Amino acid sequence: MKATLLATALLAVAGRTAASVLPRDAADDGLTEPQDLADLLAQARSQVIGAVEENEQQMRKRGETPRCTTRNLVFRREYGSLSKKERLAYINAVKCLQSKPPRTPASVAPGAKSRFDDFVVTHIQQTLQIHYSGVFQPWHRWFVYQYEKALRDECGYTGYQPYWDWPRYARAPQDSPLFNGDPYSLGGNGEYVPHDGPVIVPPEGVGGGPIQLPAGVGGGFVRTGPFANMTVNLGPVGGLRDTAPGPLGGLGYNPRGLKRDLGPAMNTRYANYTTVLRLLTQPNVDAFRLVSEGVPYTVEIGPHGGIHYTISGDPGGDLFTSPADPAFWVHHGQMDRMWAVWQALGELAPGANNPRLTDLGSGEYAHNTWQNQPPSPLTQLSDVIDMGYAAPSTTIGNVMSTTGGELCYFYL
Repeated sequence: MKATLLATALLAVAGRTAASVLPRDAADDGLTEPQDLADLLAQARSQVIGAVEENEQQMRKRGETPRCTTRNLVFRREYGSLSKKERLAYINAVKCLQSKPPRTPASVAPGAKSRFDDFVVTHIQQTLQIHYSGVFQPWHRWFVYQYEKALRDECGYTGYQPYWDWPRYARAPQDSPLFNGDPYSLGGNGEYVPHDGPVIVPPEGVGGGPIQLPAGVGGGFVRTGPFANMTVNLGPVGGLRDTAPGPLGGLGYNPRGLKRDLGPAMNTRYANYTTVLRLLTQPNVDAFRLVSEGVPYTVEIGPHGGIHYTISGDPGGDLFTSPADPAFWVHHGQMDRMWAVWQALGELAPGANNPRLTDLGSGEYAHNTWQNQPPSPLTQLSDVIDMGYAAPSTTIGNVMSTTGGELCYFYL
């Protein structure tokens, strides 16, 4: 009964929130939220709550104690929907993590100077294994969860990891609550400097050629907001033409200012409402990932890359070092949200066996190497998600559901 009431209340809130985002009209410009998308998001929330309730009832009938229940299920929220007090608490927790000493030994990464940097090191070290491979989605889900856990356990944060709803602010992401440069933002855009857009290049040994992307409306150092004049310690590593790597392959100490190049061109092109709706209606995980991460060796880089290069700058434009920009975490909160919603839509009946909670696919992105180059086995649920010195490791099977294993969350 309680779960039913909770679902009803959440659906009501979701309806009010969706209606307030953008006016709906007949124009399909990709920047107006379609009713179909709002309905899918509401259906997914209801599905998850019902599945948690059903699982709880079945376990209690067997005399077992469920770990995730309708009473402790938490909901991550969109950054702009947080109150100023809540946003400030999140910002202060990130700054706290940046002030704590690292766990990564200097012999491994002398450039790591904080707990925040521990997560950057782990990402740098594994970038070529955790992208365009079968571990990509579960690895980043656990990565974001462990970052959230560090904020809570080590820095007294009482909230949860917020996400960046990409299409909501696509017309001008630099003016959104995330990046407008006020005290409650994640810092402003970089100062404007005349420049061309980035040219991304594939890693050595992987096929494909350079891809020219449009520029944003910044490009310089971030001078406004809570992360103004922030120091980036690690990287760069690679992925951009004419960008020299930092010392020790990006793991050495290379202090420099945070740069961003936010703007609407990438956001409207790669992460609009039409793209999100198309993503959530894909029939299987292989198709889902081709929309999410793009078509190999083409300009269709998908919303994952599209939003990384909406942030752009340094370190945001460097695939390896990108977690060193606080914006990485709200972007990957949304990446996880999209996957979690798509998974929840896999079955209509609560408690039913949902294949999307176990299927890692069989396509080009389902193997142990980047785009299956060189050829490698398919990723398995028993494979380990390695967090290095940043956090405990786990297996893929333990994180396939956001309400299973150690996890107990979903998204509003």
